[in-house]
Amino acid sequence: MLLTLITTSVFAQQTQYKPLVQFTGIVLNADSDSIVPYATITNVSFNKQINLANYKGYFSFVAHEQDTIRFTCIGYASTIVVIPSNIQDKSYTLKVKLSSQTINLPTVHVFPWATTDEFRKDILTMKIADDDLEIARKNLAGRSIASLRRSLPRDSKEIQSAIYQDMHNNIVNSHSPTNPFLNPFAWGALIKEIVAGNKSRGVTTDN
Repeated sequence: MLLTLITTSVFAQQTQYKPLVQFTGIVLNADSDSIVPYATITNVSFNKQINLANYKGYFSFVAHEQDTIRFTCIGYASTIVVIPSNIQDKSYTLKVKLSSQTINLPTVHVFPWATTDEFRKDILTMKIADDDLEIARKNLAGRSIASLRRSLPRDSKEIQSAIYQDMHNNIVNSHSPTNPFLNPFAWGALIKEIVAGNKSRGVTTDN
């Protein structure tokens, strides 16, 4: 307790003898001089007092001479500024430039199990997935191909092939002679000719 009181007293005395300064400025991007909004400003020398820049990057607060000020913002490397001593008019203005910083975060795996019990249950009831050979065998099965043939529409190449095949069949059938023995009308005409020929020769047919 005595050591704490002595340290606090010494710190209070040092702070008391440091002149106050109105610290004002703007936070910019070091690469493009564009405004960096809402930067966090920490007075490391004065109980880590925190201030914030506004949406235009502007800040203004009371500090002490020789205070160490840290500027931080997400996506930028932190910058340390030390307020000089013996400042005229007790006002200090500064353009603080922050350099862009890329931080590679560790990979996060999201699992669909809320508890280890659910994970264990799913693992025990899990069905092993088919390999490439088994998947190919199922896809080439007759039932699978027939189902795809019923559900999938024909493409333009298949329709064109079917049209050409129909045209070819029509052309071939139009030039092929027909068999008269398979035509019942031809048989009727033949019988009539035979009967008419017998009558002209005077031949009678018995029933």
